Amino acid sequence: MTLNSRRVALLVAANTALAPFAIDAYLPAMSVIAEHIGASIHHTELSLSAFLGGFAMGQLVFGPVSDRLGRKPVLLGGLVVFLLASLVITLVGSLEALLFWRFVQALGGGASVVNSAAIVRDCFKGSEAAKVMSTMAIIMLMAPLVAPVVGSGLLYLADWWLIFVFLAAYAAFLIWLLGTRLPETRAADRSGATPSRVLANYASVLGDRRAMGFITAASMSFAGLFAFVTASPFLYLEHFALTPSLYPLVFGVNVVAMVASNRLNIRLLRWRTPLQNLRLGLGIQLVAALGLVLLVATRLESLATMVPLIVLFAGTIGLIAPNAITSLLDRFHHMSATAAALQGSLQFSCGALAGVLVGAFEVDSAWPIAGTMFGASLAANVGIRVLAGREVRD
Repeated sequence: MTLNSRRVALLVAANTALAPFAIDAYLPAMSVIAEHIGASIHHTELSLSAFLGGFAMGQLVFGPVSDRLGRKPVLLGGLVVFLLASLVITLVGSLEALLFWRFVQALGGGASVVNSAAIVRDCFKGSEAAKVMSTMAIIMLMAPLVAPVVGSGLLYLADWWLIFVFLAAYAAFLIWLLGTRLPETRAADRSGATPSRVLANYASVLGDRRAMGFITAASMSFAGLFAFVTASPFLYLEHFALTPSLYPLVFGVNVVAMVASNRLNIRLLRWRTPLQNLRLGLGIQLVAALGLVLLVATRLESLATMVPLIVLFAGTIGLIAPNAITSLLDRFHHMSATAAALQGSLQFSCGALAGVLVGAFEVDSAWPIAGTMFGASLAANVGIRVLAGREVRD
């Protein structure tokens, strides 16, 4: 991999890491935030779904704008919105205010992060793009490994609000870094993103059978992962009675597995196609999800039995996400940000729905987590084989 591709991977990963930091850094403080705003931990966990909903809308709206105006104006504007909303969140005093401002914060984050995959596609294609995506993902995945540890440290130093001050500071750093170091990778095309054209572009992606197979695989596997992320404070802190200081360690093992599978993906791409790696990851994920369901059904769930299967489930994201997104964008190189926006919007919408399924009904059991993870993984496997499998030759 050339120096230029490595530089693009570093810059884009720094931008993409904004989302996992915004999602994971405040997980150790969930109980404290719930107490502060006078809500249950289950309802406070819905702020994760609010963030994903805003993130989905931000990508859907601003992806086409990026294709029209160029990457940097949309990217930097989204970061400004994210920064300001993060500061406002430090002042919230109710569940409703937390949900609203997390949604606004995510709108800015979605506008920024939707450009990441599009920038890679602007510069690379095919297996080279998949390798850059995997390198980017390895760097990016350090964020969810570090984020809960950072969140725990900030919670110890002051209180939950310091976590959101940190997120605002990170956004400010990205504004400086990307504003000064990232070149514009797409020239403005002000004639190409009229409302009718945008709707037609989205329709062309939705009407592409193979594209929808890749989108289904990425979105549903992410939904299964986010079912765990949303419910992990309840599962680990309350159901298994872990302390907040141990929570980041148990949570972080999942990220180590993702990093390892990304490295494996890069090696396998030397003689396997992205679609073959995608199917491999989805198959492993389904086996892990089935194991979780069996553990809960037989009442054998414990940290010792569930954590390894959750790690296996989460780790497969490193085989699934880079290959699904690369395969999708290769079909729509002329409107890569629009395709990435639709994919990201559907992915985060599915994640938000999964979060609602495991959190809104306040079921004090591991069943909602295991059941949602299994259902999402099953849908991902069916989607890739029914929609993409018949038309793509390995």
